[in-house]
Amino acid sequence: MELTQLEYFLTVARLEHMTLASKALRITQPALSHAISKLENELGVPLFERNGRGVQLNRYGVTFSKWVEEAMKNIGNGIREIDECSNAETGVVHISYLNILGVDLVPSLIRDYQAGNPKVRFDLYQGNHGDIDEALETGTSDMLITSRETTMNDDEWMIIRRMPIFIVVSTQHRFASRSSLSLFELSGEPFVGLKTNCGLKATISSLFKNTHFELASTYEAEDLITVAGFIKAGLGVSVLPQTLGLMLDGLVWIPIEEEGWEWEVGLKWRHDRYLSPASRRFLDYIQQTSLEPVRG
Repeated sequence: MELTQLEYFLTVARLEHMTLASKALRITQPALSHAISKLENELGVPLFERNGRGVQLNRYGVTFSKWVEEAMKNIGNGIREIDECSNAETGVVHISYLNILGVDLVPSLIRDYQAGNPKVRFDLYQGNHGDIDEALETGTSDMLITSRETTMNDDEWMIIRRMPIFIVVSTQHRFASRSSLSLFELSGEPFVGLKTNCGLKATISSLFKNTHFELASTYEAEDLITVAGFIKAGLGVSVLPQTLGLMLDGLVWIPIEEEGWEWEVGLKWRHDRYLSPASRRFLDYIQQTSLEPVRG
């Protein structure tokens, strides 16, 4: 059974005349008659009765037409909804992002984009890097806002922002008055680290590896705000990006003397996945305002 057969059936039922229906459908009358006959054969019952020069639905046709009209209505609604969701000017952009980025970066991006695209909607999901990577793999999200180090072979990557990473201590710490610090001066200090599900963990591990120095964690936290809370309580020191969600009272942010300590945050998406016009336009907007061009 084909969609065109159902369209032909409803047109004949509405006009009650094969010749008029064939003209309305812009097909020949024999072709229309063949399509109706094929439909009746598939159903195993006749759908029309002859009425002089016209036709009209019989009791089987009346029953069938109610369901076909409902089905065609639902199909039409589905087509319209897909068009609305994918339309570049009115569609939905599906994005997942790391928890900490929901305080400042993500709201700012959406606000600025919607200033020029007010009808575009965003379907947002936040979590740790394992959660959001899964959302990308399953197709729940079209793109992620995350760390560079989580990028895989099938991913495309575009930098949005580079955030300096600081040594963070409490206001009561003996280093609190320092204008800068070397990482090597933290040797022996209780260090508040991150568990592997935190998006910054891979970045920090990579930077420590490049420095040829590593601090053993006394505590390991699930997320960055917990790290900041432990530092504020005087339980240790750590290294963190200076983002709005971490700017707690009682913390001191000290520049790191070693070079290269920054957190690269960007947009990640799959090069082998379809992107709707709405998502593609958002990606193009980020590309125009990002620090660097797209890289594989």
